[in-house]
Amino acid sequence: METIRVLVSGAAGKMGREVVKALSRESDLELVGAYDTNRCGDDVGVLAGVGKAGIVIESNLEKIVQEKNPHLVCDFTHAEALRQNLPRFLSHNLHLVIGTTGLSLAELEQLRKDCEARRIGCMVAPNFALGAVLMMYFARLAAKYFKYAEIIEYHHPQKKDAPSGTALKTAEGMEKEGILLQDKGQELVPGARGGQYHGLCIHSVRLPGFVAHQEVIFGGEGQILTIRHDSLDRSSFMPGVMMAIRRVFREPRFYYGLESILEL
Repeated sequence: METIRVLVSGAAGKMGREVVKALSRESDLELVGAYDTNRCGDDVGVLAGVGKAGIVIESNLEKIVQEKNPHLVCDFTHAEALRQNLPRFLSHNLHLVIGTTGLSLAELEQLRKDCEARRIGCMVAPNFALGAVLMMYFARLAAKYFKYAEIIEYHHPQKKDAPSGTALKTAEGMEKEGILLQDKGQELVPGARGGQYHGLCIHSVRLPGFVAHQEVIFGGEGQILTIRHDSLDRSSFMPGVMMAIRRVFREPRFYYGLESILEL
């Protein structure tokens, strides 16, 4: 079986370091390059805490691709960086695993068309934790039986986008099942009832101590149903990331959400 050569984009970030650490444990996956605009020159293995890897972080993306010849890019950066780098990734026909959030639905649709035209495998997922994917799935099931719901998501203060991609995707799935848009009433403080998206109020919390957490609260006559998932450590995302890398390389097409390969 061919070894998959992986370039990590955003390698100096917290998620990038976790990806590097996870790749070091996989016999069929090989880290061949590390891209970031921070910590350039640092050995990425040392930075990730797995020992010297012999691969330093570089900021010249074109140089890395030309010299390292990766099969696939695993991107955990931020939306603007991804927008700038996507044309380079696509021009080299690199398969993509994207955990970066903040792209619009229109941008995702254009990415799908570009990947299909080039026959590039691509997974875009707002959340790679298997438990979070199941949380979204259970919320979609519950939305068939409850007409009213709200979403509260909690993340660390460094997360740049709000609401989270997970919350947005959860709302998109639930709206298809008929959740009703609620009247926000009189907000004495603007935004007190959250932001409305696809018929749901979404509330975003950004505080130190959180990693990635979400609860979907359903209200019905005489009852409340809460579906919650907590990622206590970024390692919770890695089994899903490794699964996505293998799938997009071996069965190249466009996938949106990890549930697309979990048969949910």
